[in-house]
Order: sequence, then C-alpha cells, then structure tokens
Amino acid sequence: TIPISQLQRSELRGRYLEYAKGGPEQARIAGDALFGLENGFKVFYGRQLTLNDRGFMNAKRAAEAELRAKVKADPALSARLGDPWADVAQAQAAYRDNWLEYRQLETEAGGGARLYGWAQTLVRAAREKAKPAAERSADYSDAALARMERGLMANTPLIAPIDQLKLEHWLLKTREYLTVDHPGVKMTLGKESPQGLAARLVTGSKLGDPAVRQALWDGGLAAVEASDDPMIRFLLATEAQGRALKKVWESQVTAPVDSAAERIAQARFAIYGESVYPDATFSLRLSYGKVAGWTERGNPVPAFTKVGGTFDRATGEAPFALPKSWLDNRARLNAATVFDYTTTNDIIGGNSGSPVIDAQGRVIGAAFDGNIHSLGGAYGYDGEVNRTVAVSTAVITEALVKVYGMDGLVKELTGK
Repeated sequence: TIPISQLQRSELRGRYLEYAKGGPEQARIAGDALFGLENGFKVFYGRQLTLNDRGFMNAKRAAEAELRAKVKADPALSARLGDPWADVAQAQAAYRDNWLEYRQLETEAGGGARLYGWAQTLVRAAREKAKPAAERSADYSDAALARMERGLMANTPLIAPIDQLKLEHWLLKTREYLTVDHPGVKMTLGKESPQGLAARLVTGSKLGDPAVRQALWDGGLAAVEASDDPMIRFLLATEAQGRALKKVWESQVTAPVDSAAERIAQARFAIYGESVYPDATFSLRLSYGKVAGWTERGNPVPAFTKVGGTFDRATGEAPFALPKSWLDNRARLNAATVFDYTTTNDIIGGNSGSPVIDAQGRVIGAAFDGNIHSLGGAYGYDGEVNRTVAVSTAVITEALVKVYGMDGLVKELTGK
C-alpha cells in the first residue's frame, strides 16, 4: 500500500511544481499544498525505510514468536484470547483484495479537493439525516453532525486551481489503477476525460460560497437532490459505491483487526505486565528521554543545531532563504544559541507542540518533528536511531527579543 500511495504523491508533487512555475502567484498558491503533500511523503518514506530494515523486522518477528509461545503455554489465557494472529492473517487477505478499490473510490476519493469534500459531506449527511437516529450510520450521530456542520460552514478559502489539479490527478490515477473496464471507473467518468470532468466540476460548482453550503445543509435531502450544482450531482451519482466498499472494509478488515489487536494487547500485558507501555491512543501521557544524537550511515549526527548554522545554510533561495528581519539582525543574535535538539523520546505524529520539560520541571523546548527513523515508530521504537526534534526555548527567547522586538511578551512568558 505504501509504494502505490508514495508513487501517487510523487506524481501529484510534480504537478504542483509545474503549476508553481507559472509565476509568483502560482508559486504562492501551490506552497501550502506542496507543504502538506511533502510532509505526508516524508512520513511514509520513513515508515517504508523501517519496514525494509531487516534487523528491525527480524526483531519484530522474534518478539511476536516469543509472545505467541508464552500465550500457548498458558492454557487459560490461550482459551480466553483464542487465536488473534490467525484472525489478523485472514483479515490481511481481505485487505489485499479490497484495498486498491477502497483507496481510490472511498478513502482517497476526490483526491483531497475541497469542493469534492464539501459535496460529499452534504450528500451523505442529507441522506443520513433523513433516517431515524437509530438507523443512521455511527459516523452520523447528532454530535457528529453538529461537528460536520461547523466544519462545513467555516469560511475556508477555496483555491480552485489546486482543487482542479487534485481532482484531475485522482481521476487519472483511478482510471489507471482500476482500469477503464472497472464498474467504478465507468460510473465515475462516464464518457468524459479526467481533465474535462475535473474542469467542469470545479468551474461550475458554487460550493465555495459558505452561504450556498448552509442553504443545502438546512434544506436537507430535498434541497440536495434538487440542486443543479455539478459537484453535488456528481456525488449523488457516485458516492454510494464508496459507501459499499467501506461497509465491506469495516466488516472484513477493520472489525476483525481491531478485535485481534485488543486481544494481542491483553496478551502482552498478561505476559509482560507493566514492563511494556500501551500504544498511543490520543490520551495524555509523559514520555521520558534524554538529549542525544545518533549515527547515520557510520557518521555521528550531533544532538544540537545552533543559530550560527542557520546563517551558514542560508542561500537566499527557497527553501534556504532567511527572512530579511533575520538577516538584518544577524549581528545581534548569539551564534552559539541552541536552535533545535534531538532526544530519545518515543513520539509519533500528533505530538507536535508538546512541551519538553527538564528534570527540574522547566520548559526547555517544544517537540515539533522527528528524524526520519522516528517515523517508523508507527511499528516499533528503536532507541538507537529514533529521535524527537525539539525547538529550544533559548532560541525562541533570542528571536522574540532580538529579531521581533517582543520584549513585553518575553517578560510575560518568563516572569522576569
């Protein structure tokens, strides 16, 4: 799954870069889209590196074999848990059979185009709201619908050229990967080309106006079905195929894997007790670590970067172009101030912004990234190479005072 997703990200990145060549405004417009796409590419590149690491995978296999042997040796525990590993294996067969269709026609349908997302929300919510509450999908409870409405009515700007690029790329890749004879491709494209369909849907839709979205939401299913907006018409005609695929996926993959994962976790804690910690669940937790670098292909990587290194790397061209405010104040800045540093904390995506606290309880930085190896933390923690990257409070203070002139804010933050 990662190779196909990475290939599609790479191709879309090329489309963004080509669009950005059109001029300064196009480069500005493409900037945010590129940032998000490249961040996603980095995440899965790191994960793929870990999955390709023979030593890491052998260690995972050995750990699993040990756990399974210990469970088997405990008749009572084995009887209570059943064979969750066999359930996972069976679910993986369904995963292989269904993943590509599910990806192209449901989880990645629309390619991230905002107009598509708004239309999908309006169509699906209208169809669900028309049902009695007890018959709705769990994704459309009253609380969930309230959240959807808030998100739908937010005054989010529409960048039509990027929406069209995303939609066109998704349509092209769906036809390429599922082939022209696939029923879902025929339903999606009809007799239109991906380029022509994307252009027609984006240029003709009025969903970029929050008032239009509000009227359709308030009008319910009758208003949605009566709409002549091309994106709404497109979703009315096609979204059911994604729902059907999702139902199969949840019953054959998600549900059995979730159940098996819960039982495997029970086995780990029954066998190893509190010597292991649970997977991340979005609950508050403390992660202990120390400041440390690592070794990359035989070369030591230091734990610290300094302010002086920022100017050493500056080229004047993106992505190494420093703001004028920093260049103008270079002489005032202490080149030896620690900018970023790495630690052995075990983190994963979603930890950005977490405070880093030292042994005396002082905030000394904020985690904002990880090295490439830390991205494999989705599968397991390797203390030899997994590193958290944090920005130091020292450089934040230095910049606030000497670059931005925010002395008052610094006094408020430090109490000095």
